[in-house]
Amino acid sequence: MLMISSLSLSSNCLSEKIALKKYRRGIKRGCIQRPKILPAATRDGFGLRVFVLSDLHTDYPENMAWVRSLSTRRHKKDVLLVAGDVAEIYENFVLTMSLLKERFEYVFYIPGNHDLWCRWEREDLDSIEKLNKLLDASRQLGIETNPVAIDGLGIVPLFSWYHESFDREENISGIRIPSLDMACKDFHACKWPGNLSNRDTSLALCFDAMNEKNQHTVKQIQRTCSQIITFSHFVPRQELCPEKRMLFYPNLPKIIGSDWLEDRIRSIHGIKDSSSACHVFGHTHFCWDAIVDGIRYVQAPLAYPRERRRRMNGGETWLPFCIYLEGGFAARISPCYWSDYYAVNPRTPGNTQLAPWVARFYNLI
Repeated sequence: MLMISSLSLSSNCLSEKIALKKYRRGIKRGCIQRPKILPAATRDGFGLRVFVLSDLHTDYPENMAWVRSLSTRRHKKDVLLVAGDVAEIYENFVLTMSLLKERFEYVFYIPGNHDLWCRWEREDLDSIEKLNKLLDASRQLGIETNPVAIDGLGIVPLFSWYHESFDREENISGIRIPSLDMACKDFHACKWPGNLSNRDTSLALCFDAMNEKNQHTVKQIQRTCSQIITFSHFVPRQELCPEKRMLFYPNLPKIIGSDWLEDRIRSIHGIKDSSSACHVFGHTHFCWDAIVDGIRYVQAPLAYPRERRRRMNGGETWLPFCIYLEGGFAARISPCYWSDYYAVNPRTPGNTQLAPWVARFYNLI
């Protein structure tokens, strides 16, 4: 049986120059022999249903109220995948996940960057220790954080972190864009041990290596499951974010995704077209539903209250989003502004002229 165990990293063995195999040495391996197989949930003839949701940010009272408003009866036999950014404050995280577990039969979770902020934690606790703390709390609440098979469907949570070199598209020039340190609170709110840093690839490599403890389980799922859903908090491909000229913060792509995440997704789903493959992500707060190189990529964020009020990003009335029912993935691509835009318009990253709604916030230099 799959044991859900915390991650323990040795801070003195982590460096951006260390090979990936050395990252694995500091990871406490759980006793993993085979994938946990959970009983299928049936509900009024629908069979197994899987819902997805990200970026709950329940430190905002409006968002916590939204979680409380979810039906306590409608989803009793359903599965929910939570793709990170639940809450910064530990007590809010525990309350949120408890409320979700009361409403869904199975809840899966993978951490996001906000979850690992340490501003409200004791002074000596770093973000890796907080990760362990959240995984321990999840285990105690009955939340799944490891790969599991349910009635022929494999569900695989994937740890990840972003790196700046993920962004390969042309930069916007001629305007003064705030630095990553100024724009992204992760650089100050997260605390990392040893040589782990947001300024290189060390964090992306470290978090990807955390998935290695589940490799045997994933292989079992690949052999026994006809369909697989993977999910992460961060973005696996740059095409899943609008072009820089469209973004209020044009350097956003430098702090959203990981090449190693996409490689791991492809190692699970394969590189060819597949109607049995889906990956769920979060972080950017852009609703997204598109098929890229044969894999369906979905983002269904609750996002910040101010974003919902401006109808910018996120959802409310249509969340959580049902991605799987009646033995298969939802056939119709969901209406999402940006992925719908790119379904009919080519991506032109060489065009660095700011969109009108962005240009009004910047002065030429």
